[in-house]
Amino acid sequence: MHRFLFVSLFALTVLSTVGINSASAARYCLQGRSYGYPGNCQFKTLHACQASARGTSASCGVNPAYAHERHGH
Repeated sequence: MHRFLFVSLFALTVLSTVGINSASAARYCLQGRSYGYPGNCQFKTLHACQASARGTSASCGVNPAYAHERHGH
């Protein structure tokens, strides 16, 4: 039982680390006064970002980390 718990916790740690490192896969950021720079960068599609921005003063922009990675700099 202890081995199962250890393996489960290890797998969870690895998966969460992969999720953090793939943050640049989020291509769009919700941007506005309350979000700072570069904003809330959790959106993989422009449509999803725009849906979250609808009805607020926020807008959507390209995630700078994604743009930087895509251009190979």
